Amino acid sequence: MSGDSAHASRAAADRADDNVASDNRAADSVTGSVTGSIPESPSTGAPVQHNAELFERAKHSIPGGVNSPVRAYGSVGGTPRFLVEAHGAYVTDADGHEYVDLVASWGPAILGHAHPDVVRAVQDAAARGLSFGATTPSETELAELIRERMTAESADGVLAPVEKVRLVSTGTEATMTAIRLARGFTGRDLLIKFSGHYHGHSDGLLAEAGSGLATLAMPGSAGVPAPIAAQTLVLPYNDLDAVRTAFATHGDRIAAVIVESAACNMGVVPPEPGYNAALTEIVHEAGALLIVDEVLTGFRVGSAGYWGASLADGPAYAPDLFTFGKVVGGGMPLAALGGRAEVMDHLAPLGPVYQAGTLSGNPVAVAAGLATLRLADLDVYATLDAVSARLQSAVSQALATEGVAHTIQRAGNLFSVLFSDTPATNYAEVQAQEAFRYPPFFHAMLEAGVSLPPSVFEAWFVTAAHDDAALERIIDALPAAAKAAAAAQPA
Repeated sequence: MSGDSAHASRAAADRADDNVASDNRAADSVTGSVTGSIPESPSTGAPVQHNAELFERAKHSIPGGVNSPVRAYGSVGGTPRFLVEAHGAYVTDADGHEYVDLVASWGPAILGHAHPDVVRAVQDAAARGLSFGATTPSETELAELIRERMTAESADGVLAPVEKVRLVSTGTEATMTAIRLARGFTGRDLLIKFSGHYHGHSDGLLAEAGSGLATLAMPGSAGVPAPIAAQTLVLPYNDLDAVRTAFATHGDRIAAVIVESAACNMGVVPPEPGYNAALTEIVHEAGALLIVDEVLTGFRVGSAGYWGASLADGPAYAPDLFTFGKVVGGGMPLAALGGRAEVMDHLAPLGPVYQAGTLSGNPVAVAAGLATLRLADLDVYATLDAVSARLQSAVSQALATEGVAHTIQRAGNLFSVLFSDTPATNYAEVQAQEAFRYPPFFHAMLEAGVSLPPSVFEAWFVTAAHDDAALERIIDALPAAAKAAAAAQPA
């Protein structure tokens, strides 16, 4: 569902000067919400309605009123919630409404929001200096911890494919750098990606991408020159024959294949059993590199990400490069790429592939990442798995009771709802679902105090802070939401 026309009409609407002034005064009155306070009406003591006013004000200074498209609610309609506070499993908006959160900052809040140990680590680091523009000891500690976590037992012994790590600031930067590195290492230009997989918003990766582009029903992005787009081959996911055909046709020109470890940006679509291992074999036989994107799944579905979890009941494989984000930064702007030393050493200053960043390895972000990864132990992952399984069952039962065709798509503790009774294995099958059922389902949950991802094309995230009380609140909201989904009609 595309919200572009609605966004454009709202953004273009003329507003009288007195309304602008009113918006500004209303938004000014919630400046106290930065510290977590919620404004109240002086006459009634009830929360003032500020989400709508804040959205209107934001649209005067920020394109579409948001700094990342999915936040605009274009897929589900309605007014975005402006959040001012988060603790544990809950978030609070500018109107003072509290919600059980199943977005978790799109993954990083694996321990729950504002975990006291993570907050304390950030505060301590900030007190020593926000940024130095120089190397710090903690960067090495985080790189070592990533290397340590990215190991797994296999029939061939212990696999440790991450030998060196480079810290960056965003997942987009990590994947962009990994692709440049693969091209520099192989001396080749072409890249293979898969329909519905999202690897950030760099120019060569937006063709048939998931996440925000799926939400907005956009086939790509304006502003990407045709010669750059032509360097990316887009193939259907979970189709090894398509990969073999591409290599048979372009093999000596393909630098790398980039794949989400498990697709989570078109909803959750896991790889077919053995798919990632077979993909690795095909790629390596052609002298290309495999880049596994664990920005979303890394350190969330297990201590070694989806790669490590998949080795428990599948064949061993060793990608050349990984990208990480979300959990690795503990909620702060931090991402990373890592892999074979032979490849990683092609990065400057050792090699000819340039990458740099003023805030790469920022000490405050590194502190958050270190604290989060150290706390994310086996007990945390067991909790995430149990909470996710209970919630998946409850969602499925509620929808089944109302006769709503659906499939719970899962990859470890990550899951999403597909409004079809046929499981999806690729982007085309995801797009064929009855997506019109999600907006009323979403809003019914929101009205009941549960914040879901504002798009059917996104994963749901649980945290270690989702206790029985939080889960019961979600479960209690499901019957009405399922009824709303059942009553929905296509536009």
